[in-house]
Amino acid sequence: MNQSEKPIGWAIVGIGGLTQGQILPGFAQCKRSKLVALVSGTPDKLKKNAERYNVDPKNLYDYQSFDKIKENPEIDAVYIVLPNGMHAEYTVRAARAGKHVLCEKPMANTVKECEQMISACQKAAVKLMIAYRCRYEPYNIAAIAACRDKRLGKIKSVIADHGFSIGNPKQWRLNRKLAGGGSMMDIGIYSLNAARYLTGENPVSVTAQEFTDRTDPRFKEVEDMLHFTLKFPSGALANCTSSYGYSGANRYRVICEQGYVDMEPATSYGGLKLKIRGNGLREDPELERTSHFTLEMDHFSECIQTNKTPLTPGEEGLADMKVIEAIYQAAKTGKTVPLRHAAGS
Repeated sequence: MNQSEKPIGWAIVGIGGLTQGQILPGFAQCKRSKLVALVSGTPDKLKKNAERYNVDPKNLYDYQSFDKIKENPEIDAVYIVLPNGMHAEYTVRAARAGKHVLCEKPMANTVKECEQMISACQKAAVKLMIAYRCRYEPYNIAAIAACRDKRLGKIKSVIADHGFSIGNPKQWRLNRKLAGGGSMMDIGIYSLNAARYLTGENPVSVTAQEFTDRTDPRFKEVEDMLHFTLKFPSGALANCTSSYGYSGANRYRVICEQGYVDMEPATSYGGLKLKIRGNGLREDPELERTSHFTLEMDHFSECIQTNKTPLTPGEEGLADMKVIEAIYQAAKTGKTVPLRHAAGS
């Protein structure tokens, strides 16, 4: 077996609900990726999941011993699945250990942290990818193609709504230090990133409004609902929402000159539905349904094996974070905030 065929060895950093419910099961269908190590601060989780997924006990780490992954040649890449406020630290530490990094979104809490992560990975000559799983699954890929191939004419507007009713007020997502913000940093990033990948453009300006009930114990530190409007260089507008205060919003619609592209649900782990209407088209495609995490991990493994740049590198996470900071500024000041980007979508 040559180097390009040898599976990439992965360490998963953080064994929360996403890891146990989606990521670890996703390895079963991987063709290029192999689970070899686990990192957690909870011994019971390490033991239980190591037994379930046949991980060698010598490849189990806690956060204090994390840097020892440098000494383990079985580990090629790490997947950081930690609270947002920990992404920068563990990306930098993984890079220093000589490991390639796949980091959950949002990339970090601030633009400055994103830039530190990119710099650390460049300095260590390792790859950095941000886990925008929807970019790797067939329905969103088909929606992007339908929007960009101009079958329905020029894009005029994008409507994107994401929200769910968040529960326990003491969870890390409602802690500003760990989460960096509220719904915008968690579920709202799906609306933002969809607007960018569907248009293939970066916004040039943003306006925003916030609606938060500060008497609600969940929202002592972070926002509930944000409505934001993005203006793109082509003239297209995106009207987007994010919220922790309502359930059932997981959709986008791209309105073009001669029809529309509709996804609902658009970004759930499964059950996605795509409609393409207009200009003689009436398509409701049935596409292959594979774990998004299988697809994104194998993409990164292939990039490592063949020395390619990932579809969603660190620069993509940085681009979103620049817009998120502008959204918060626009909501706070009530003014339109201009944007400049160095990288495209």
